[in-house]
Order: sequence, then C-alpha cells, then structure tokens
Amino acid sequence: MDGYTFPSLIEKFTESLRNQGKSNFTIIAYKKDLEQFIGFLSSREINDIRDVKKNDIELFINKLLTDNYTKKSASRKLNSIRTFFRFLKQEGILETNPSLDVAHPKYTQTPPRVFSKLEYRAIRDVAKEDLRTYAIVEILLQTGLRIGELTNLRLTDVKDGSLDIRPYGKNPPREVPLNKAVKKAVGDYLKVRGNSGPDDDFLFITRTGKPLLIRNVRQLITRCFREVAIENATVNDFRNTFIAHQLMGGFSIEHIAKVVGHRRLSSTERFLNLVKEAPEKKEVLEEL
Repeated sequence: MDGYTFPSLIEKFTESLRNQGKSNFTIIAYKKDLEQFIGFLSSREINDIRDVKKNDIELFINKLLTDNYTKKSASRKLNSIRTFFRFLKQEGILETNPSLDVAHPKYTQTPPRVFSKLEYRAIRDVAKEDLRTYAIVEILLQTGLRIGELTNLRLTDVKDGSLDIRPYGKNPPREVPLNKAVKKAVGDYLKVRGNSGPDDDFLFITRTGKPLLIRNVRQLITRCFREVAIENATVNDFRNTFIAHQLMGGFSIEHIAKVVGHRRLSSTERFLNLVKEAPEKKEVLEEL
C-alpha cells in the first residue's frame, strides 16, 4: 500500500461510487463521514489504514455519542466506514475488515412523519403565492417523487397525464401518473416559466434560467413550513404523506412501491402501521 495516503484512499473510494452511479449527495455524505473518521484516527496518531483495529472504530463511535450525535447518525457513519473498508478489501489494500465486528448503536426507528390534511392544505395555500413553488409542492405531494428526481426533471419528461422519471442513483427510470391537480399546477407554472438560460430544458429553473438545485428546493419548502408554523418537517415528508394516503385509499403495496420507486417492498410496508384497514383496491391514484 506504499504511496497511499488517507486522502488518496478516500478519493479512490469516491471515484468507485461515481462509477456505480451514486448521486453526488450520497458521495458527499460518504466523504464527510470518512474525513471525520480519518481525522479521529490522525488524532490517535494512526496514519496507516492497515493499523486500524476494531477498538479504534468502537472508540470513534463512542466519541460521536459523547459529542451528542444521535445513535442513528452514529450508525450511519459506521455504515460508511464498513462500505469504505469493504472497498479497500476488494481492492486488496486490506486483508480483513475490522469494522464488521463493531456493533451498531441500538436506536428506535421513528415512524415516518405524515402531514395531516390541515397541514398539507396550509402548505398549499401559502405555496400558491408563487406558481413555481406551488407546482413543486403539488408534484411532491401528489406523486411522492424524491427531491433529486424532481430537480432532475426536464420539459420533455412532462407528458399528458404522466411524468417520465429519469434514473437517480441506483433507482431505474419509471413512469409516474399525474392527476388533475398536478397537471393544472405544472401547466400554470409553464405559462410564466420563461425561456432563458443555457439549461433551458430543465423543468424547474431559477429567475436567471439556471436549473433549480436541491438546496434551492429545500429553501423554498422550508419557507413554506415557516409561514404556516410547521416544525420538524422535511421535504421527504411529502413523499411519506403520498405513500400513507395511497395506502389508506386502498392501493396495493406493490402498486405504490412501483409508483414511488421503492426497490424493496419492505420500504413501503413500514407505512402500514400508520394507516387503518384499507378499503377496496382502486385503479386511479387518489388526489390529495
């Protein structure tokens, strides 16, 4: 391993993630976790990855908890370390993966947050002040799209009654049906959208014609939450609300998983305890 430094190993690892089609958001998250871990190792004068033992990793996890990181956050960072060490072993840089012997901090999985009817109607009302924001809110609420999928939408992806969702990370492309509420919101936005800028094919653009970024969407939605005094909410809660509402509407887990792009049915099944006994199965997605 002569010639390898911690930064070069992280770069080699992140490059492999890019080649696997991981999103920039995922790659940045891995990199930050690993840089924090490497910083801890350096503070213990460990400068060779081959010298890292199980105890070193356990001490890092314990330090995170002492520094008031949540158990869930510490567990996620351990996953990053495990993935990194697995890569190094596959590359022949390490002979063993000491992180596999480190136990995850135990924590209770909190149920997904789902907006009440009063909450999502209030968000809609304040979003109506801006047609772009309203179109974004309607798409998130009525289709369950991920925020990265939304910012990746192009004008050509908008069909009559559906959206073509491009591949995102490991998620394959799919088609998502649109109801009347979304179609009207998107149509109204397109009338005022404008046609300037080099990236004019993106559906959602800034005032100067540049693609709307994930952080821009988060800012818009956070402003809506603040306006209607909704606390501890995230953009992903629109997705949660869509899934729970469709389950309550009687749609099968398989159908909803296909619409929202869940690769495992268990991801959809965890919403079942949030809904009451579902009525009969339906053919058309319910409108919120």
